[in-house]
Amino acid sequence: MKTCGAEFVAPSEEARARALGDISDESEPFRKLLAADADFEVIAKPGPSDWLSRHKERGQTFPDYKRSNANRPDNARRVIYLFPIGKFEEEASPSLEALREYAAVFFQMEVRVLPVFEPAEELFSPRINKYSGKRQILTGSIMAFLRELLPKDAYCMIGVTMTDLHPQASWNFVFGQASLRERVGVFSFARHDPAFFGIGTTQRPADFEKRMLWRSCHTLAHEIAHMFGLWHCVYYQCLINGSNTLAEADRQPQHACIICLRKLREAIRFDPVKRYRELEAFYRKHNMTDEAEWVKRQLAKVK
Repeated sequence: MKTCGAEFVAPSEEARARALGDISDESEPFRKLLAADADFEVIAKPGPSDWLSRHKERGQTFPDYKRSNANRPDNARRVIYLFPIGKFEEEASPSLEALREYAAVFFQMEVRVLPVFEPAEELFSPRINKYSGKRQILTGSIMAFLRELLPKDAYCMIGVTMTDLHPQASWNFVFGQASLRERVGVFSFARHDPAFFGIGTTQRPADFEKRMLWRSCHTLAHEIAHMFGLWHCVYYQCLINGSNTLAEADRQPQHACIICLRKLREAIRFDPVKRYRELEAFYRKHNMTDEAEWVKRQLAKVK
């Protein structure tokens, strides 16, 4: 993969303020939640193998987003569907119910999990990855399949799988891929399991299940956000930053930055305070203490 032509430079404070846009028309509680304070770290300089060293991205401001005519939920299309592909073994996979619960809270929409689909061996253009030796399936083939099955009440439908993915012959892998316009996407949790990289299943870390769920929630929210028309964030450390590796994704926070949060609310029109309360409850239920404390700090701003 080639590096981008120019070294990435983090946007200035002025550029970040322009990207957020004029918030004077927002409600007072939401304006407080959009404060550019220490809870929102400026995006870090990427390492040589990180996403922004390999991909030139100009960023998407909130005014850009408003002008983009991105998809929006409406009265007829308000359900997010999760479409499980292949086996989800209990001891090596995230809970589909926990993922449903998280997506429902994060996006403040109804989320339904469809029955598991067991594909034929040759469906979705499989290959063996020359680096990992593991089986992969093609994202474009899966997305074309999902487009034909999109329910009438679906805002979007997302394939989820424990099989590794690739988007084209020249790429090693991707965690996921989603269409900004066609309301379908797919992502894999295969690489969230240390066993994928040759570590014995009995040698997984003690917090393996928590880490697997954290990573899967992160991938889930990131890819669905694209389906609301959000580009990768280049302003703050954000759940919607691009990532080339699992290590890079693990360094990213579980929350959307103030710019991306404003875009999501523009699309979905949720109550941001209610959303944060429900996120805190989810994080505490699943022992994600750092995330729960971060959300608690946000809620303290609007008391």
